[in-house]
Amino acid sequence: MRKINFSLAVSLFLLSAWAVPGRAALKGEYVESRTEDVYTGPCFAMSEVGLTGYEAILAWRIQEGDWQGVPLSGLSVVAVVRAHATLGDPYHSPYPAQSVLIVDSRASGPQRAALAAFAASKSGNLLDHVVRVETAPIQITVERGEMPGASKVVAGHFAQIETRSICDRDHLCGNETVYYPPLVALAHSMPAFTLDSSFSGQGLGEIWKNVDKRSSFVGSF
Repeated sequence: MRKINFSLAVSLFLLSAWAVPGRAALKGEYVESRTEDVYTGPCFAMSEVGLTGYEAILAWRIQEGDWQGVPLSGLSVVAVVRAHATLGDPYHSPYPAQSVLIVDSRASGPQRAALAAFAASKSGNLLDHVVRVETAPIQITVERGEMPGASKVVAGHFAQIETRSICDRDHLCGNETVYYPPLVALAHSMPAFTLDSSFSGQGLGEIWKNVDKRSSFVGSF
């Protein structure tokens, strides 16, 4: 019954967001990690299509704003996605995709529903099939200044990401570019090197650990 009520609450939030114009914009930081290289050359990208890149972790930290009157400043939400094909492959649809949603344990009931609705509104069809909702302490830090691209995400014991800036030694073929864009619309983004990215929760039928890949984005919304 809790899952039904939670899904209903999220649906109501989404309907109200579409029906009422001029809602307050949320601002914050975003980290995304995939299981395929996103900053790479075409040959490297083609070698991964259909073999990997089915998984992603999407993390938002809201610095200010509210969703339909519910204040969300200082709260975070993380979505873990398992798709049907390599995410970003223009020739094969990643849908249907399944996802696990991790909402900030500091959030109240209305805030948890608002966080879920916010994440769903930003993710297109990726979060159409949420198979499990978890609550956990979430910490998201993004470095600026001299270390752009450095970030860390810890969502309880379920998911984590750690990235650093991309540097010269990460250019393997000299033809690298942002081959795949981020999975969500952002005000600003940059590719980052994944030191560690992992999911060890339940609901998606598998767990994974991804290290030492050019497979992340750090950005703002």
